[in-house]
Amino acid sequence: MTIAPDNAQQGATHQYRAMRDFLESMDDTIPGKFEITKEGIVHDMMSPGGPHEVTAARISRRLEKVMPDELLAHNGTPDVEDEPEGIMRHPDVMVIAWTDLDTEASIDPHTLIAAIEVVSRSNPDNDWVGKMRDYPLIGIPTYAVFDPRTGTGAVLTDIHSTPDGPRYATRKDFVYGEDVTIGDWTITTDNLPRYGEGRGTGQPKP
Repeated sequence: MTIAPDNAQQGATHQYRAMRDFLESMDDTIPGKFEITKEGIVHDMMSPGGPHEVTAARISRRLEKVMPDELLAHNGTPDVEDEPEGIMRHPDVMVIAWTDLDTEASIDPHTLIAAIEVVSRSNPDNDWVGKMRDYPLIGIPTYAVFDPRTGTGAVLTDIHSTPDGPRYATRKDFVYGEDVTIGDWTITTDNLPRYGEGRGTGQPKP
């Protein structure tokens, strides 16, 4: 019979909407970034700044220099949301077509070409564990992680089925200073800042 699964799905959807409504009701009164996973609300208490924001901005600019004009490497709002799966995420950078970004609602994750995250100093498992699980589940074909703690990262691709659900089959690790390919485009990782570094005296290339 299908009654139990249907009820379970309805209960999960109701729970997700309750969490979504709660975040909307706070209306930016609590600092930090909020996301929703199947485990509940994820709260990164530290607002991004410094190396995190510089890294995201440089990745965005470098990608847009090599991508076609109809695409952009967007690092603003809105969220990426898959309500049936009960997941709402906010990538630091999303590679997406202008036409798919032109919406008043949340972004459909299936329209993303890639999601890029800069690892948080306060909650690294959110990027290395949680999003590595969630992004293939909601159909994002490429996930790139940049980690200013270690000066390393990885690009994950090729979603395939596993007993635990969809997962990325291919992982290519890199260290800062190497070129990295995200989707169809290759960029340098030179001059990406690390956590704990002092302010430079020069202006490194973007």
